[in-house]
Amino acid sequence: MNPMWLLAGYFCGSVPTGLLVVRMVKGVDIRTYGSGNIGATNVGRVLGKSWAVAVALLDMVKGGVAVVAARFAGVHDPWLLAGIAFCGVCGHNFPVWLGFKGGKGVATSFGVVFFLTPVAAPAGGALWFALMKGTGYVSVASMVSLCTMPLTMWLVDAAGSALVRAGTLSPETARFLFGTSPATMFLGGALGLLTVFRHRANIGRLLAGTENKVGRKP
Repeated sequence: MNPMWLLAGYFCGSVPTGLLVVRMVKGVDIRTYGSGNIGATNVGRVLGKSWAVAVALLDMVKGGVAVVAARFAGVHDPWLLAGIAFCGVCGHNFPVWLGFKGGKGVATSFGVVFFLTPVAAPAGGALWFALMKGTGYVSVASMVSLCTMPLTMWLVDAAGSALVRAGTLSPETARFLFGTSPATMFLGGALGLLTVFRHRANIGRLLAGTENKVGRKP
């Protein structure tokens, strides 16, 4: 295992997208607004929904850059690729440039999942959206959708196998779009645990009944 790829994953993920975008657009430090977080949710509070979506997409892409680069360089070990992906999320959550105080890694987590098993990410994203709309809490949607990611991956893999048996997809296409492995499922579980860890304050507010719902300013 080449540790340089793990470092590449970390440094790609550590680019503080939300901080840079808000500074360029509004000339302010996002850490002094709203929740103080540099992620897309807080960007939405400062710049609006369109910018929040843009930052979320950028956060998703940056997490997968090193994964794609490693594959192009001939890396096929699923455990190394999963490690690179996890390091990308850690880079976002704990960026060296900001004193290791970053975002909560939700968009970046979905991003790295997409680059490893493409269909599982939108499937998990659909669950996130349903939970966000149903509960009104972004934090609940984020924690549940990522904690259940291993199950989502397993279901997606099973769906891919069913499409192969039905003759709808070739085994190669199904493997690329739907396929998972013990390494990616382990990654999904690790991302879920990391997400819960990063939402400790939100859990406290949920238990106290003071967590803000979507559309309500903190």
